[in-house]
Amino acid sequence: MKKKVPIDLTCVKTYPIATRDNKVKVGQHFARPLPDNPSFGDFFRCLPNLLGAVNLQRVAADILAARRKGKPVVMALGGHVIKCGLQPILKQLIEEDIITAVVMNGSASIHDFEVSLIGATSEDVGAVLHSGDFGFAEETGSGMNRALKKGREENLGFGAAIGRWIVDHDHPYKDFSLLAACAAKGVPATVHVAIGTDIIHQHPEADGAVTGEMTFRDFRLLVSVVTELGGGVWLNVGSAVLLPEVFLKALSIARNLGHSLDDFSTANFDMIQHYRPLQNVVQRPTAGGGRGYSITGHHEINIPLLAAAILDGRRERK
Repeated sequence: MKKKVPIDLTCVKTYPIATRDNKVKVGQHFARPLPDNPSFGDFFRCLPNLLGAVNLQRVAADILAARRKGKPVVMALGGHVIKCGLQPILKQLIEEDIITAVVMNGSASIHDFEVSLIGATSEDVGAVLHSGDFGFAEETGSGMNRALKKGREENLGFGAAIGRWIVDHDHPYKDFSLLAACAAKGVPATVHVAIGTDIIHQHPEADGAVTGEMTFRDFRLLVSVVTELGGGVWLNVGSAVLLPEVFLKALSIARNLGHSLDDFSTANFDMIQHYRPLQNVVQRPTAGGGRGYSITGHHEINIPLLAAAILDGRRERK
């Protein structure tokens, strides 16, 4: 084998840096110093015009533009978002007429129900799994399954049935429930479940026919919401599989029925960017015209930042 020797670099070609195109420029992209006693608006405007910062700014701007035009802003939530205690901020966005519809997976609805009932949620799975106790809190399973059965009789969907039950039974912490807030204000709230994924499916009160019918009603309601998404915004926050799949199917039905859904924005907020949200939320739905954003980070930080940017932007415009 021929012996290798270090390469001779004397013949390498170079070029003047002035001729190079640069992605980052001081005048366009750099952060600015904060003023004394900065407001939130000062802070937000001082962020670098790059990557996650500019995506967050653009999402906030798209949401404000959508609401000025009377277009929907739909917030799709995984369970961790509720466990992070973000309901007060999300409720504020509902009350300020920013969020016009709420979408949840099953775990998000369970955490929301438990918070409304006892002001706490999120059991220690590892501590109780081996004893056979995981997921068997009586009040959670019996309460939610009974709420679904009652809601079925009243021609409600899954989300409305749980929200209405919380309000009607005057849960002690109902003011911290997102589903209760939606029920009280008449905001569409849908819950989408897969049988066997949620602890309330383990209980004696569980009825697969009821659960299936109630979540299917919500799917049909969600399609109605999606038919009006043109010019609006869809936010997927913390759901890696279920809600991105549900959104894609709802969007497909809406387009199959002839609804024009161009020029809307989507954003995926998560701690890690996963395949399905990237494809089914950010890229595929907006490929024909629209904007898709990926924002990586902790929900307990990014969602309050987004809410503050929206509310600050609205106040400034007024």
